[in-house]
Amino acid sequence: MILYPLLFRYTFPLNASDHDMDTRISEKQKELAHLCRRFHVRRMELFGSAVQEDKIGNVGDFDFLVEFEDLPPKEYANAYFGLREALETMLDHPVDVVVPSAIKNPYFLRGIEATRTLLYAA
Repeated sequence: MILYPLLFRYTFPLNASDHDMDTRISEKQKELAHLCRRFHVRRMELFGSAVQEDKIGNVGDFDFLVEFEDLPPKEYANAYFGLREALETMLDHPVDVVVPSAIKNPYFLRGIEATRTLLYAA
């Protein structure tokens, strides 16, 4: 039984104040919220090195865990790739967008859980 798509519904997300966050993210909260509404994002969290205190400033890329609204396949693809491109443009830095249903590796999931920080929830 795979429970990964339920990741958002049955865990209590961390708030941005629970971890130090890369300033490129914390300074762009309004822009992030606008992008989330534009690209039909239900929930967005940051995870990985951008929220780990010991690696601030040494971020290889920004890792986002994103749950989209229910969309037809073509609109979903447009939302996914549009969001990724818009985030890279806004941050001027490489971005990874991960959706919960794509997470199959339990070790990767544990890594996400350790650092996830809520950025947006509709």
